[in-house]
Amino acid sequence: MSTDASFLTAEDLEFLRRPLHGFLSVAGGPLPPQPLPVWFEATAEGTIQLFTGPDTLKVRRLHSDPRASIVVAAPVGERERWLSVTGRTTVEPDGAHDLAARLAARYWDLGDSVRAADLAAIQAEAQVRLVIHPENVRRYQH
Repeated sequence: MSTDASFLTAEDLEFLRRPLHGFLSVAGGPLPPQPLPVWFEATAEGTIQLFTGPDTLKVRRLHSDPRASIVVAAPVGERERWLSVTGRTTVEPDGAHDLAARLAARYWDLGDSVRAADLAAIQAEAQVRLVIHPENVRRYQH
């Protein structure tokens, strides 16, 4: 069943708090869009945030057209489920390094020295936080 709404439900937020990959598409890109896999965090306020370098192509495109979407699906072996969130996206100069640390701990074993070094490299670079403000939420759960 697919339903549409303009907000994330408590059940959506629970699903999005799992260490799943999202596939981000931004407006202003090639047609058809070319989604990129990303780490993300669903906030208590019902937004979706991720981090990236300030000079990336997606940030330049978002400055021209702030629309973006993210699709998250359950992994193979689970019952079919997906969530698609589209909306206006803001580029925030603060909080990206803290977000990167939280997400790295969620997706990686930071006790592994290679992964810890990977996180240190991310945090040594300039980062911005992208925040998707949901305007349309579609979901499917079987």
